[in-house]
Amino acid sequence: MFKPSELFDLKQTEHAVLFDGCVYAWDALKKIKSYLAHHLQPGLHNRCEGGAYIGEQVFIGEGTVVEDGAMIRGPAVIGKNCEIRHNAYIRENVIIGDNCVVGNSCEFKNTLMFNNAKAPHFSYVGDSILGHQAHLGAGVKISNFKLMPDNVTVEIDGVPFDTGLRKFGALVGDRTDIGCNSVLNPGSIIGRGSVIYPNTNWRGILPANMIVKNQAAVEVVVRRPRGVI
Repeated sequence: MFKPSELFDLKQTEHAVLFDGCVYAWDALKKIKSYLAHHLQPGLHNRCEGGAYIGEQVFIGEGTVVEDGAMIRGPAVIGKNCEIRHNAYIRENVIIGDNCVVGNSCEFKNTLMFNNAKAPHFSYVGDSILGHQAHLGAGVKISNFKLMPDNVTVEIDGVPFDTGLRKFGALVGDRTDIGCNSVLNPGSIIGRGSVIYPNTNWRGILPANMIVKNQAAVEVVVRRPRGVI
């Protein structure tokens, strides 16, 4: 499940050329910067609600709304009919498809969002790919940087494989749901149609159509009135 077509419907992005020649889907992350450098044609066809900062190397499609306080540094391409909500921070080398949501206080860098992907609230997404109709619950963080001084690896046939990326967050397949306040650690790969429950600390590879249930124990005790021993 490392091939681009095994995780993503390549018809659901206008930028499928990024995956040309990619044996592994994460190889597309290495190409975003150069792709934008050669193909980006700045132009703003959006509507702003309030004041927003939009850099010179930015394209935004028709029907997209950029709300007050958003900062889009660029280089970036944002598709049609998107919502870039209040205080969103879109850094360098970001490609956002059509009908996407980048929500309040979300931060994105070096990331590709397929059409209809949504991160509505308080997320960090770095060096990652979000598939068609992928959804991040409030507060989801995609960690993209290992504390140890080496490249991010993924496990293939039980053996660590060097991705060649010092920074690599996650590949989040089509129609996945990541629950609120979950963390996807560097090199996470989430198969199509899978669900990760809230408050989960996930590392590694999750096959398609799986559910990760966070069943941490919860203790319930009697509340005693103040001053009563």
